[in-house]
Amino acid sequence: MKKYLLFAIFLILFSNTIKASEPAVWSVNSKADVLKGNSRGVSISDNGTITVAPKLTEVFKTDQSYVWSSAVDDKGNVFLGTGADGKIFKVDASGKGTLFYDTNELNVSALVSGKNGEIYAGTSPDGKVYRIEANGTANVFFEPKEKYIWSLAILADGSLAVGTGENGKIYKVKSANAAPDASLLFDTSETHIISLAADKNGNLFAGTDSNGLVLRFGTDGKPFALLDSTLREIHELAIGTDGSVYALALGESTANPTATPSATTENATVSVEKPNPSTPEMPAKSRYDLANAKSAVYRILPDGGADIIWSSATVSGFSLYAHQTGNGVLLGTSDKGRIYSVTNDGRETLVLQSDEGQVSTIKANGQNIIATTSNQGKLYRFGAETNAEGTYESAVLDAKNVSSWGRIWWRGNGNIALQTRSGNTEKPNETWSAWSAAYADAKGAQINSPKAKYLQWRAVLKTSASLSEANVSFLPRNIAPEILTVQILPTNVGLAANPPIQIDPNIELSGLDSALFGIPNATVPPRRLYQRGATALQWTAEDRNGDKLIYTVYFREIGEANFKLLKENLTESFYTLDGQSLADGRYIFKIVAKDSLSNPASQVLSGERISEPVDIDNTAPTVTPFGSPQISGENAKVAFDATENTSFINRAEYSINGGEWQTVYADDGISDSGKERYTVELTLKNPGEYSVTLRVFDANGNAGNARVTVRK
Repeated sequence: MKKYLLFAIFLILFSNTIKASEPAVWSVNSKADVLKGNSRGVSISDNGTITVAPKLTEVFKTDQSYVWSSAVDDKGNVFLGTGADGKIFKVDASGKGTLFYDTNELNVSALVSGKNGEIYAGTSPDGKVYRIEANGTANVFFEPKEKYIWSLAILADGSLAVGTGENGKIYKVKSANAAPDASLLFDTSETHIISLAADKNGNLFAGTDSNGLVLRFGTDGKPFALLDSTLREIHELAIGTDGSVYALALGESTANPTATPSATTENATVSVEKPNPSTPEMPAKSRYDLANAKSAVYRILPDGGADIIWSSATVSGFSLYAHQTGNGVLLGTSDKGRIYSVTNDGRETLVLQSDEGQVSTIKANGQNIIATTSNQGKLYRFGAETNAEGTYESAVLDAKNVSSWGRIWWRGNGNIALQTRSGNTEKPNETWSAWSAAYADAKGAQINSPKAKYLQWRAVLKTSASLSEANVSFLPRNIAPEILTVQILPTNVGLAANPPIQIDPNIELSGLDSALFGIPNATVPPRRLYQRGATALQWTAEDRNGDKLIYTVYFREIGEANFKLLKENLTESFYTLDGQSLADGRYIFKIVAKDSLSNPASQVLSGERISEPVDIDNTAPTVTPFGSPQISGENAKVAFDATENTSFINRAEYSINGGEWQTVYADDGISDSGKERYTVELTLKNPGEYSVTLRVFDANGNAGNARVTVRK
């Protein structure tokens, strides 16, 4: 067993440098890895352990898309406010649901149960509060002439607090049988009062948009700001048993009743795992760092201090319930319809996952917890009872290439069975293989799913079972390397290797990826230097398996049929040729890459690329005097003819009596052909002999010269 564990660890460590002939290991062993999958009847602890979840029971289906609000009365009846038809449903303690009242509004955005069993419903975008009696009769209780009624709360004296938008006002309405007596409690400078909550001491708490404030109103009605969040909306408030106030803050506003914020079908998304990345993961951020955060949960202590107990840049929270133990909250999200438990010290557990897009509200109903969902609008119940079994489906492994599957093994306790399926589409569909028969041996079993690019596993856990890690080994199909580019440098520019990065030889002998030790894998590019007659080739290559490559260089002259070997067994992606070793002519080069260093001989593959033609020219231009010097007084003209047979002449210069070289243009105005004539004009002020030398260069830097003596 010890040897087996060491081998598993060895494979995991090697997973960053997979070669075609080496097995890779996909290991799911952390909370982040596990949360990429889908949970059905299982919970995921803060360390990623999977256990059987509390039993989630669907109680009632509204046949509406969204449940935006809920309330529970003292008889255990649950009331559901929906959108976009503005209906209210009543679900009794037995689970029987009926239409309680149709407001004929767009959304029932707030519900609360009154002191005498009446139900108050706030609607949007027509901004009305309805009072609905137990028998279903209703009337418009309060109409503040505001566009939105976002939140309602019953105060200690039985009156109703009403939070509105778009003017951010809070009203207090006495809930007597007579005509309601309404007064403006506070006119904030905020746009919306999204959430309200009242505690047993007579305090009212309000959450706002768009500055993310939490306000407290004492019994005297005076406001005091407890929190100014960097996120814009305080979406929900919950009162803890110790008097703490939990606040769910969102980075984006949900204050649009015609929109369906976060009510997605994310639960249908299957994430595709990219196993064994060669680059390290981004460092974890503090939960207090709210830059780019989608949502966060604050705990405001009774003494006024505030802690952030949870935040996420990827998950949008939508509902909040304070644990009656006093240690944290339940958080409903639009992340696959999941409910998380977050403790006061920031430990997060995935309690359960629904089949819906969003958990809109969470409340207590006796010994049970009720949760409402959107898309579709349903009522669920869960409590102390756990499922008889639960199922977890992993994220999808993208093996990059069609792969042979090895073994699957796992760590856990209790009755656990794993299955696999495979396919060649990114998301599992009808083209995938069926789930395999169950693998029951945790020490490992051969995977019998067909060869494919993608693989997924699922675990079925019974009662008290727990699963902390699962591993899959696979061998990707070998893919031939590619030569992507071939560059030929200008003549006389050579390439030489730079000193390589020094690596501990023990690392190389072990086969471990040097990147694990902070040593980059990138090769050091060569340096350029002047080398007379050099023709340097440099190329880029890629191997999709990450195999080590060796290179062979071939050449042939244009017009020849076959390539000839120039250099083989190169491990560097460049080569400098002494151009003088080849006759003048026009050549092409072929670079061949092989992955033989990483594969057995029977599986070695190669790729090649041919260069653009290049001229090899080692012969200097010929320069000959043309005619005799022409002298007229102090002026003289000396003419030369220059000829280049392989390339072309591109510049010329002259010197008088060994002096500085001076540029001279061809007689036709430009040096650009194999034959050019140059005329040097000079002034001869004094009698004597003058030595005139013309030096001509071709396109490859070869130089030829000639000299003429001029006598005055």
